[in-house]
Amino acid sequence: MEAPRRRSLVRNNRKSSKRALTEMNKDDDHVTAANEEFNDVEVWNTLRNGFKRAQLVLDQNRDLIQRVNDNHLSRIPENVSRNVGLINEINGNISRVMEIYTGLAVDFANKIEEAKSGDTTSGS
Repeated sequence: MEAPRRRSLVRNNRKSSKRALTEMNKDDDHVTAANEEFNDVEVWNTLRNGFKRAQLVLDQNRDLIQRVNDNHLSRIPENVSRNVGLINEINGNISRVMEIYTGLAVDFANKIEEAKSGDTTSGS
């Protein structure tokens, strides 16, 4: 008779422990969700700002390319000679866009690593 009673006590203790762990996990889930939400907002802001900067440079390139085309179509020697400088500026802008995208990739990878490690205090 003693053995069944002991088993039921053990079962009740296990149930209580499971309930306590479940409550602790719920609290941890709230903290984790808040951290993930913070990280998500931070990551999205970083990406959005980087893409905006890249888009501004790409828009400048679109304007420069249009000017190069206009100069080329005019067939005026002075305008065509200006294209050399404009094309150099386009190439410089392409380098800037590459730097922006490289920076975004590095920042994004760092944020992912921080999220994996659970470290939200370090970073740039």
